Amino acid sequence: MRALLIKTSSLGDVVHTLPALTDASRAIHGLQIDWLVEEAFAEIPSWHPAVTRVLPVAVRRWRKDLLNVRCDVAWKRLRAALDNQSYDLILDAQGLLKSAWLGWLADGPRAGLDRASAREALASLFYHKTYRVAKENHAVERTRHLFAQAFNYPLPTTRGSYGIARERVSTSRLEADKLMFLHGTTWASKHYPENYWIDLAKIARRNKFRVVLPWSNDQELERARRISRASEALVLDKLSLRDLAKELATAGACIAVDSGLGHMACALGVPTLSLYGPTKPALTSTYGDSQKALAVQFPCAPCLHRKCQYRDGPTAEAVCFDTLTPTRIWTELQWALSRQGPLALAAS
Repeated sequence: MRALLIKTSSLGDVVHTLPALTDASRAIHGLQIDWLVEEAFAEIPSWHPAVTRVLPVAVRRWRKDLLNVRCDVAWKRLRAALDNQSYDLILDAQGLLKSAWLGWLADGPRAGLDRASAREALASLFYHKTYRVAKENHAVERTRHLFAQAFNYPLPTTRGSYGIARERVSTSRLEADKLMFLHGTTWASKHYPENYWIDLAKIARRNKFRVVLPWSNDQELERARRISRASEALVLDKLSLRDLAKELATAGACIAVDSGLGHMACALGVPTLSLYGPTKPALTSTYGDSQKALAVQFPCAPCLHRKCQYRDGPTAEAVCFDTLTPTRIWTELQWALSRQGPLALAAS
C-alpha cells in the first residue's frame, strides 16, 4: 500500500505524527509513505523507516507571492512528483484548508478529520471520507486515532513509539553530563525568565554538568550570550535542524519551554523536563518515556494568551513562572538525571 501523508507544520505537530506512523507501519505490511511537509522540517520524516519519500512544500513562502508560485522551483518539483504517482490513500492529518488543498492536488482517495474534529471545519469538504477524533485527547493520541480509522486497523493500547532510526540522526556517543537548555519559543508568555535560566545554569555547574545553549534567531542568541556570561554556559554556533538534532541526541537531559525543540528532544529519547505556563500540557505536552511536564500553579493558568495579561497591561514576561523556581525545577529534574548513571547531585 502506498499512501500520501500531509502534515506540513509546525515542528511540534510534525513530531507528534511519528507515533501514528509507527502504528500504521506495524499494522500494514509493506506500507510505503510519502510525506508532504514544510521545507524547514523536511529532515524529520526522513528519520522514520516507514517514510519512502519526503516531499517538501513551501506554503509559508508561496502565500507571500501567489503570482509567482508556478515559477518556484519547489512548486515545480512538487507537481512533478504528484503527477507521476497515484496513491491508495491520501491522509490529511493537519485539518487545515491549506493542507486539504495540497491533498486535492494528488491522485487518490482523500481522507481526514470530520467537520467537528478539524481545526478548520471547511477542510473536511475536500475529503472523500472523514473521521471523528475527540479534541480533548493529547495531540499524539488524536493522530494515532485518526490513522487507525483511516488505515483500518485496531488502535494499539500501548504507548506510542516515535520509531526513529537513531543512527539516521547521530552515531555519536551519549554525553551524560551535557544538559541542554531549550530556551527559545514563539510566544512572549511562554518564555521562562532569563534570570531563572541563569540561576539554573549555576546550579547545574555546581552539580558538574555542562549547560549548552542553542539558538535560532538574533533575540535567542543575545539571551544565550547573557546567560553564558553570567554562568559560563556554552553557546552553540547557529545550527541546521539536522545538526541541532545531532546535538540533542547526545545530551544527557534537556530543560525546555513549550517549543518544537522540546518535542524533538522527546522523539530522540532524551530525558526532558518541559515547562508550561500559558499553554495546556494535557493536550500538547512532550509525550513518551523519560518525559515530564511541569505546569505552573497560578489562578489564570493556562490562559492561552501570547502576552501575560495578569499585571496592568500586557507584559513580555509571564508572572505565573514565578511558581517554577530554579530550585524546584532542579529537584524535579533529578529523576531524569539519575537515569544517566552514577553522577552525584550536589545540594542546590
